[in-house]
Amino acid sequence: MVFTLSTAAPWLLRKAFQHFAFVSQPFPKSSNLSFHGTLRLPPVASPPPSRQVSGICSSAQAMKSQVDGLLNGVADKAVIEEVKHVLEMATRATRDRQVLHTDFLTPPTVRESMLALEKLADITAVVQGGYPQAERCRISIGHPEVIADEDADAVAALSITGNFGFVSCTHGDFLGSILGTGIVREKFGDVLLLEGGKGAQFLVVPELVDFMTSSLNKVGSVSVSCTRIPLHDLDYQPPQTKTFRTVEASLRLDALASAGFKISRSKLVDLISNRDVRVNWSTVTKNNTNLKSGDIISVSGKGRMKVGEINNTKKGKFAVELIRYI
Repeated sequence: MVFTLSTAAPWLLRKAFQHFAFVSQPFPKSSNLSFHGTLRLPPVASPPPSRQVSGICSSAQAMKSQVDGLLNGVADKAVIEEVKHVLEMATRATRDRQVLHTDFLTPPTVRESMLALEKLADITAVVQGGYPQAERCRISIGHPEVIADEDADAVAALSITGNFGFVSCTHGDFLGSILGTGIVREKFGDVLLLEGGKGAQFLVVPELVDFMTSSLNKVGSVSVSCTRIPLHDLDYQPPQTKTFRTVEASLRLDALASAGFKISRSKLVDLISNRDVRVNWSTVTKNNTNLKSGDIISVSGKGRMKVGEINNTKKGKFAVELIRYI
């Protein structure tokens, strides 16, 4: 069958609107981690044949402007692309009246996605990370009537146990072993170390529970077992930290990170070039990136730290509080 432009254009236009057309309406913010908004799919009238091509282009441009408006103020390009994907999921969830779940998202992506979603209508979004203080979370998106009937949790909890009495395994050891099974980082959430070297617990998408329980059998040199546990059995403990101060001539990433992780600046520059350094969960490639209070710096194989209070010294330098997670 051959479709001509005159027969295909109205169909293309209608599909375009169904996928991307948003109408923003104000709605009061919820006090918890969910909200109700509205996503409207406006009726589309077929334009005259002579204007169909220009109509499609104009519609695409209008849709792009509407999405760009929802993302106004978001600076991180990686976060923008992730939020766009979440918005596309919201469109499908509303159109098909189903509940869709994102992968585990970083805190900046969760925050910006929720801010964008709450501007839509007839949409309910719920953040789930497994426990209240979770950093990496999934967003469940659906029509209010549909999501109210959704009983299944979007996350599952797994426990890793073994004889860690003579071998001390770090957060990075557990993280590396989980990734070593072949799953990608977006499919599991936070990794929680248990006190007394008793192992760890972590969150994962439910569909990978069986795979993980059969595949994860070693952390470092320690043989382990991986079993599913109820979410209410998660043993969350606030992370241990070590705080110290440094005086630097600038707030550049290479200056503060080299001081915080006790490595040379040249070594840190190499790590940045290899895309092994992240600021607020986003990979950075410029060593002269300026930092501010509250920024989280992660270095592969070295851990994480947070930039605390920043004060100016009498000599025009910066006295910076660094909080290292241990």
